[in-house]
Amino acid sequence: MYDVLDSRSVLEVLRPVEDPELRKSLVELNMIRNVKIDAGKVSFTLVLTTPACPLREFIVEDCQKAVKKLPGVTDVNIEVTAETPQQKSLPDRTGISGVKNIIAVSSGKGGVGKSTVAVNVAVALAQTGAKVGLLDADIYGPNDPTMLGLADAQITVRSTKTGDILEPAFNHGVKLVSMGFLIDRDQPVIWRGPMLNGVIRQFLYQVEWGELDYLIVDMPPGTGDAQLTLTQAVSMAGAVIVTTPQTVALLDSRKGLRMFQQMNVPVLGIVENMSYFIPPDQPDKQYDIFGSGGGSKTAAELGVPLLGCVPLEISTRVGGDSGVPIVVGEPDSASAKALTAIALTIAGKVSVAALTSEILKSQS
Repeated sequence: MYDVLDSRSVLEVLRPVEDPELRKSLVELNMIRNVKIDAGKVSFTLVLTTPACPLREFIVEDCQKAVKKLPGVTDVNIEVTAETPQQKSLPDRTGISGVKNIIAVSSGKGGVGKSTVAVNVAVALAQTGAKVGLLDADIYGPNDPTMLGLADAQITVRSTKTGDILEPAFNHGVKLVSMGFLIDRDQPVIWRGPMLNGVIRQFLYQVEWGELDYLIVDMPPGTGDAQLTLTQAVSMAGAVIVTTPQTVALLDSRKGLRMFQQMNVPVLGIVENMSYFIPPDQPDKQYDIFGSGGGSKTAAELGVPLLGCVPLEISTRVGGDSGVPIVVGEPDSASAKALTAIALTIAGKVSVAALTSEILKSQS
């Protein structure tokens, strides 16, 4: 037990407190800063690895308990901030200036709610204070502007010495670039692979993204040109695979998952969307319209995490059509809670992977 209340003793009692996911001391990770003592009042800054840390409250509580063991402590004030680590770059990839982590949201087939998941995850991350961008790479079916309430938005194109630069639209805390801003609403995109490759690279490198903690990429369904372009162009923090419990959706999702693994992109996990239906007039009931347990079974078979199960609610569809994502419009709904939890889990996994890489590099 320490007899003197000073910054050194505070750091020593905090040394055994670990980041629950990294299993490393907060002090050793330099997550405890600016320790100050004013009589019996102790204050310091806790610097988390992401604003969306899913274990934030547990870490704060552990810190408070540890410091209160010191003699003479009357109050503990913890300021919580975050510094999102940047995913390591690869020598054969070109990074995006200011963008720390790129996350693909993909699916093996269409109609499983991939864009709904991508939009709500992006908004949920922004609600935590993270800086978030959304790249709508579904060139043939760009729905993200509608889902973010930006269907009528006009984006600005600036001419610079190095070429044209797009300024993304912004709503619900998320910057968005989409093909939907560049074509008429009823205009089909009839392109071959090289043209698709070109526009995705433009969306990556010729957009004024600014500083972003996360760039969420809403991929088109399948395992085609868009996926190859993205995985070959940039270093990615990981991919999220969206499926329904239905057998045909799961079969396709397995192919999409294996594609990312073959391209050496970490698979963060599977999201089972439309997991069950909740009738609006009987919220205590649920119906397994598309089957049940498929996501957890597939995740177990393929050795990846099940990130969460999102129920099917009418309000989710209404929110997507009206441009008010359910995590904004009905944050206390079952779907919103599930999507928010998934977003926090994704952020946690991305930060752990980035920091683990930094720790291993420092030890080598």
